Amino acid sequence: MGTGRRLISVHPEELRFQFELEKQNCCDLKIVNNTEHHVAFKVKTTSPKKYFVRPNTGVIQPWDSSVITVTLQAQQQYPPDMQCKDKFLLQSTIVPPITDVDEIPADAFNKDGEKILEECKLKVVYLYPGHENSEDKASLMMGSNRSTDAESVHAVQRLKEERDAVIQQTKLLQHELERLKRLSRRRSDPGFSFSFVLFVALIGALIYCDASASRRLSFLSSDLKRITRKTEEPHFSWRSSDLNFENFVGFPLE
Repeated sequence: MGTGRRLISVHPEELRFQFELEKQNCCDLKIVNNTEHHVAFKVKTTSPKKYFVRPNTGVIQPWDSSVITVTLQAQQQYPPDMQCKDKFLLQSTIVPPITDVDEIPADAFNKDGEKILEECKLKVVYLYPGHENSEDKASLMMGSNRSTDAESVHAVQRLKEERDAVIQQTKLLQHELERLKRLSRRRSDPGFSFSFVLFVALIGALIYCDASASRRLSFLSSDLKRITRKTEEPHFSWRSSDLNFENFVGFPLE
């Protein structure tokens, strides 16, 4: 360990409990193995009946971590001035590659000159419910600011996506409006008016009234009836081809 780096690091560096009468409270400790070796740890406390520690012993794989949960048992009264004199001791040492905690040697945490044994002392802090110290507040404020920044970025991105969607929808609506305008212009083209058709028919009847006029008028009457039925259909548009003038005048019209 020539670099001076400790075997493990502990977060947080003290145990903080929201103290409430007749209620249990928990605090988690994260232990990180900073080495390429297997490291065994053991947790001790000056008040073993007051706290419940799980796991209190374990082995951490190289560069891995483990979480210890310390539970403060329900208390019947507040400590004087909410001050706590309890202490925790976290011991750590390098062990051979093992996976079962039961295989940790019995003397692994004994102090002697032949092995590395590190110790980390942790103090206990009691807090009133809802109370936070300055470090907690600063940490929460930083976390809140980061959360707010992330939410702002997400909100801006969402607004951009909504804007692009609106622009695309507007283009589609404009295209559909142009299509409907073109269709409306085609349907509004009336061709020859009904009055004009009747006028031409009457003039033709007067001019070409001969021996076969009655037969030709019969054909014209049939055409006019057919045209009349078509005027009842929706979107009807007159065209000169609807009336067969050849049956009336007796020769093709140019």
